[in-house]
Amino acid sequence: MLVAFNKPYGVLSQFTPEPGSRWRTLAGFALPPQVYPIGRLDADSEGLLLLTDEAALVERLLDPKRGHPRGYFAQVERIPAADALARLADGVVIGGYKTLPCRVRRLAAAPPLPPRDPPVRYRKNVSDCWLALELTEGKNRQVRRMTAAIGHPTLRLVRMRIGRLELPALALKPGDWRKLDEAERQAAGARG
Repeated sequence: MLVAFNKPYGVLSQFTPEPGSRWRTLAGFALPPQVYPIGRLDADSEGLLLLTDEAALVERLLDPKRGHPRGYFAQVERIPAADALARLADGVVIGGYKTLPCRVRRLAAAPPLPPRDPPVRYRKNVSDCWLALELTEGKNRQVRRMTAAIGHPTLRLVRMRIGRLELPALALKPGDWRKLDEAERQAAGARG
């Protein structure tokens, strides 16, 4: 079984709470029994999270040799210049590791996303903008660390796509989930 979940802000990508954590867990969303997340989204990130009960599928989708694409919208502080975006696209060094090249572009307007609860803190004297990024790797807090490395910290991060499976096409509100059909499994990169 392969399940798509629109993970809201403030939810850990795990079923067991961490001692003393203020974050909710996946246990609060009546997901099917025996599924577990394929990869992670941090508690302060939102969007498409896949869950499965198929161990081979987890290995296939997380294998770094396969370069499985993931698409994100990132709201960042200030407006990155073209050279900063070029550095981001070429790969930046974070924690002694140079990230793989990625695709990145600045969006002309905010993407059509539901409001975040709680909203991102508004700063009257600091501009922001939205970036669309596509990565083929998924290290710990990678997008946030990459944008910080070019001097533009991430304010809000939403994963919109895994493989060719897009969150808007699934029509899931934050906190909603559903089992994927065969065509959607194929789009997510799950063969058979």
